Amino acid sequence: MALSTLVATFLCTIVLPILLFLVAVKLWEVYMIRGRDPTCRSPLPPGSMGLPFIGETLQLILQRRKFLRMKRQKYGCIYRTHLFGNPTVRVMGADNVRQILLGEHKLVAVQWPASVRTILGSDTLSNVHGTQHKNKKKAIMRAFSRDALEHYIPVIQEEVRSAVKEWLESDSCVLVYPEMKRLMFRIAMRILLGFDPDQIKTDEHELVEAFEEMIKNLFSLPIDVPFSGLYRGLKARNFIHSKIEENIKKKILDSDQEKKHRDALQQLMDSSRKNGEPFSMQAIKESATELLFGGHETTASTATSLVMFLGLNPDVVRKLRQELKEKGVDLQGQSLNIEVLEQLKYTGCVIKETLRINPPVPGGFRVALKTFELNGYQIPKGWNVIYSICDTHDVADVFPNKEEFQPERFMAKPSENSSRFSYIPFGGGSRMCVGKEFAKVLLKIFLVELTLQSDWTLLNGPPTMKTGPTVYPVDNLPTKFSHYSRN
Repeated sequence: MALSTLVATFLCTIVLPILLFLVAVKLWEVYMIRGRDPTCRSPLPPGSMGLPFIGETLQLILQRRKFLRMKRQKYGCIYRTHLFGNPTVRVMGADNVRQILLGEHKLVAVQWPASVRTILGSDTLSNVHGTQHKNKKKAIMRAFSRDALEHYIPVIQEEVRSAVKEWLESDSCVLVYPEMKRLMFRIAMRILLGFDPDQIKTDEHELVEAFEEMIKNLFSLPIDVPFSGLYRGLKARNFIHSKIEENIKKKILDSDQEKKHRDALQQLMDSSRKNGEPFSMQAIKESATELLFGGHETTASTATSLVMFLGLNPDVVRKLRQELKEKGVDLQGQSLNIEVLEQLKYTGCVIKETLRINPPVPGGFRVALKTFELNGYQIPKGWNVIYSICDTHDVADVFPNKEEFQPERFMAKPSENSSRFSYIPFGGGSRMCVGKEFAKVLLKIFLVELTLQSDWTLLNGPPTMKTGPTVYPVDNLPTKFSHYSRN
């Protein structure tokens, strides 16, 4: 009798819940697959939908690259999953990504996860469509024109030189990734939003911390309850908005503003007035926050990767210095300008190779406007589509020895058979990154100042890289800097 009671207890407390859980997972999978369009004969992509309701979101958040690598190895270049509350198809490979990026407004439309839309806001460039997107993009592009970039160069040089000087004077090791975020944040605040240097010094620590918190919770479950990721992200966002609002009000009251250079924030304010739109403080704050995110988080990631790759490849540093010497670039009075920067071809290739291996943004989000076919599979209407930048670079046949850091590969002209969608660190199509040229100028100046002033050693060797939401080293890249000796 005791044995039968024990068996019954075991079945009820352990076996039955497991069976019910497995049945629930299977029913969830069947329910999700029923979302396929019966009018389309093509099958859904292979894959799995994960746990009921939360899908595979937690696995992605916790494992990131490991999860994505496992999925690619198991299912190939197109597979289905369930992320951030929506059935999703993940896509990689030049031909597949080409169809997605060129299908904007016809097959797909941009749609970031609900948490991203909630935190960044609905009026940001990445979330608006049609005429509104066109007008915002046009306004921001004026802030990244050739003339505007020329105006930014002295500010970038000043900030980079100051940062490198601090690193050289440091007796202990420098944690490169946090330092890069501070540096790029100051540059973005000054150039994109027009903050005064003294104002940045006053608010820098609190603002950087708030941005850290906001970005950390950007991709989270869309549940706004106390202590949830979304709740913390919104709280940090609101603090950032309060500081940006102070600066906007200052700009409105500044009677001499017409005589000054127009930063990106001012361009957005001017554009709103020219288009006869009612002034919306919330819309401007959201756009400014997006500019700060795009203008400093991605460049901080890439600058950190540059320090890492160059620290691991001293021969590349020697070639960089040789190019600077040949072009007459030095620290004794050489004023950088757009023309000089454009002549630094090898320097540009170092940046391109860094972006190939470690693109700061891993991909982009879209939603299917209608059911369509992609490489033999159906993408149902209403499903999310994620195109992968990092995986597309990994599977591209045009990059032999893809594990090796070889900037020279970009010195040659691309072959006629290579697709321009094999290399997409800035995305593509009508949604290509508007700050692409700004990023290139900033990173070239960074490399010039870094290599002419310093030598450095990575104290932990090659780091493990993680994504959240941009690529970064888990150990923050501890590095020892020393003065570069030209002898």
